Amino acid sequence: MGTLEYNSSRPPIQIDDETLTQLKIVIGTKLRRQESFMMTWLPRDEVPASRLTIWMHPSIPLIFSFDDALLQPSDPARIEKMMEHVASRGELVLDQLP
Repeated sequence: MGTLEYNSSRPPIQIDDETLTQLKIVIGTKLRRQESFMMTWLPRDEVPASRLTIWMHPSIPLIFSFDDALLQPSDPARIEKMMEHVASRGELVLDQLP
């Protein structure tokens, strides 16, 4: 289980390494193109369950931390579906990723 830290304003988002590998590519691609977007997820440790949404912007610090030192293989089909998802909705919803 890896983590994604964004602006260090909240606890890191816990994401499995396989999904985090795909997210790193999708988020990196969008931000490299200067395309900001929203990302929403269900925090694991908060009760009652709530949704959090952040505005992903190239100027805000972002850290991908993987538990496994070995690089996970990327899945081009999954990346393409994730890119379609963010393009059509304007946001990535982590619990609804392919």
